[in-house]
Amino acid sequence: MIKLMHYHRVGRIHPVKHRSLLRTFILLLFIFTATPATAIEVDELIRHIDRLWRGETSQATMSMAVRTERYERTMTMEAWSRGKDYSLVIIREPVKDRGIATLKVEDNIWNYLPKINRVTKVPSSMMSGSWMGSHFTNDDLVKESTFEDDYDASISFEGERDGQQIYELTFIPKPDAAVVWGKVMMMIEQTSLAPYKALYYDEEGLLIRTMSMDQTQLIDGRTIPMRMRLQPEDKPEESTVIVYQEITFGVPLETSFFSLQTLKRRR
Repeated sequence: MIKLMHYHRVGRIHPVKHRSLLRTFILLLFIFTATPATAIEVDELIRHIDRLWRGETSQATMSMAVRTERYERTMTMEAWSRGKDYSLVIIREPVKDRGIATLKVEDNIWNYLPKINRVTKVPSSMMSGSWMGSHFTNDDLVKESTFEDDYDASISFEGERDGQQIYELTFIPKPDAAVVWGKVMMMIEQTSLAPYKALYYDEEGLLIRTMSMDQTQLIDGRTIPMRMRLQPEDKPEESTVIVYQEITFGVPLETSFFSLQTLKRRR
């Protein structure tokens, strides 16, 4: 008993010193853990966004409605993907465009026009060009650029905005990346990790277009926006809206499926 009481007296810390030590411990804990945790979180968010609509493999049906000053048109499409190197998109409707397709195999991209049975390779200089008269680019369609490979990312805001908890990611192109945009900012809902808005800027820092994403569904354990609306900044009366009717992950797709022969068989 005497030894225990003696130990208590020796080990006792003054309340003021105790609070000071506690604050020091908390500060050190923050210093040693904050930076790695944030870096891991950014990497995880980037991988999540890059794989959100395609997974390891995917098959999807969707519609696309284009509205411009000169015309309005709607088409339905079917798409397949395997990782980030293989994708195929084929138009099903309207009849006059049926069978038009875009194929990506690693660094090569082709368009197929069934009416003249012609395959043309898309040069890198055309990746920023419009796909089928829409406001989406060839790069958007086949996801040639990925945030993980082509951009340096940071969390530029974390907290409450417009009544919801969000992450705001800012993507800056890597020095050697052949990408269309000078900067991309994306807003992600924290709980579901579903993106709901993306802002695309040119190299001069001018906002070029805004993409809004909504109508989320829980598919294969991930919350996926099923509608994407692309709005050009200089033409507020125009837009392109893509709506996924169905998307399935983990479908059996070999790399041999993504071939020029498949373009003609699938039309």
